[in-house]
Amino acid sequence: MDELIEQFLSYISVEKGMANNTLSSYKRDLCKFAGYLKSKKIDSIDKVSRQMINSFMMAEKDRGLASNSVSRELACIKSFFKFLLKENIIKENATTIIESPKLWKKLPFTLSVSEVETLLNAPNVRDLMEMRDKACLELMYATGMRVSELVNLKMDDINMGVGFAKCFGKGSKERIVPFGRKAKESLDRYLEKSRPQFLKKSISNYLFLTRLSKPMSRQTFWKIIKRYVKVARIKKNITPHSLRHSFATHILERGADLRIVQEMLGHADISTTQIYTHVSKDRLKSIHQKYHPRP
Repeated sequence: MDELIEQFLSYISVEKGMANNTLSSYKRDLCKFAGYLKSKKIDSIDKVSRQMINSFMMAEKDRGLASNSVSRELACIKSFFKFLLKENIIKENATTIIESPKLWKKLPFTLSVSEVETLLNAPNVRDLMEMRDKACLELMYATGMRVSELVNLKMDDINMGVGFAKCFGKGSKERIVPFGRKAKESLDRYLEKSRPQFLKKSISNYLFLTRLSKPMSRQTFWKIIKRYVKVARIKKNITPHSLRHSFATHILERGADLRIVQEMLGHADISTTQIYTHVSKDRLKSIHQKYHPRP
C-alpha cells in the first residue's frame, strides 16, 4: 500500500502539478486510510470494498471529524482509486457510487472594516521589525492573497510603479493582483529602511525577510498576526486567513464583480467565491430596522 501511495503522489505531482501543501495533505489522508485497512486485516488493495470505504468514512465521522474534512478525505481516496484503475493495478473502482457527505457552507470568519483598520495600525512603524510586519499585513489585506503566497513573494513579483503583485497559487497557477496606496506606502517604507538592515551582507530575492536574512515562514506570519490582534485588543479568534476572508467580503459588499474577485483570490470554481456574498449581520439588521413597517 505504501508503494502504491508513493506512485500516486509522484503521478499527481508530475502530471497534475499539485502544490506541495496539497501533496502533503493527500499523503496524510491516504496513510490514515491505509492504517485503517491494516487494522481491519486488509493486506491487498484488491480486497478493498465499497463497504470498507464507507465504514472508514463513518469511523472518521464518529471520531468527530467535520463533514468537509471527511469529504476531502473521500475525494482523495477517489482520486487514488481512479489512478489505480488507470494503471491497471485494480480491475474495479470501489469508489464509483460512493457519495460525498453533504457539506454545509459555513460563512467565513471576517473582521469588520474598523477592526481591520485597528489591526493594520497596531504595528509601531518606528521599529524595523514592526515596519516589516505592517507591510505584510497591509499587502495581505490589499490583495487577499494566501499566507503561503505572501511568504513566497520575490522582489521580482512586486511592481511598485503600477501597484501589482504576482502570486503563485495552488497548482503553481500564476495570477496578478493589484494593491492600493496604503499597501504601497508600507512596502516603500519597509524596502527603504527595514529590508536592507535584515539583508545585511546576504543575498536574497525573497521580499519579506527575518532578522537572520531568511525568508519569512508561514509560522512566523501566524505569530505576527496573533501578536497584533492582542495589541489591537480584538476579542476574536483571528487566523492569517481571516484577512483574506475580510478582503473578499469587504470588496464584494462595496459592489465588486464576483468574477473579478474570483480571479483576484485565485479560485478555480466561482462557487467557492460565492460564499463571500453573504450580507453582514449588522447591515442586514440596519436594513430591516429601516424598511420594515414594524421594526
